[in-house]
Amino acid sequence: MIAKPPHNRRLGLVGVSLTKTRLHKQSGLALDWVRDAVEKVMIESGYLEGAPFFWVTIAVRYGLKNDDKPSYQAINKKYGDLPLAIEVDTHELIGASLDDLKSIFGKAVLKALIHAGGKFKRPVGSLERTLSSLPGSLSA
Repeated sequence: MIAKPPHNRRLGLVGVSLTKTRLHKQSGLALDWVRDAVEKVMIESGYLEGAPFFWVTIAVRYGLKNDDKPSYQAINKKYGDLPLAIEVDTHELIGASLDDLKSIFGKAVLKALIHAGGKFKRPVGSLERTLSSLPGSLSA
């Protein structure tokens, strides 16, 4: 049986700085907004139903490039999460508005979930549509 987390979330996001750059003070607010919005799409799409993990955690790394696919860690047997990490370019975050931060973080999180969905054979159609609807997105 899959271990369950000590909370009712299905998506956890955390920002991790790989540089010394000071980020916008609203980056945490943007991550919270993205978590809530994307988590809703995940649940409604059935992404987690029958998955070998109970929830997904994503470390959004503030670095020097934009990753198209996430880094994976083993499914956490104690808490039941699939830990992922994806890097976003700090240069795009500096001076970004709250809406820009939501879009940047949203794209990164959706790309990570879509890639993991392919690996674990999860339904990703809703996530792909959400990604393509974000400002500046060309495709998944």
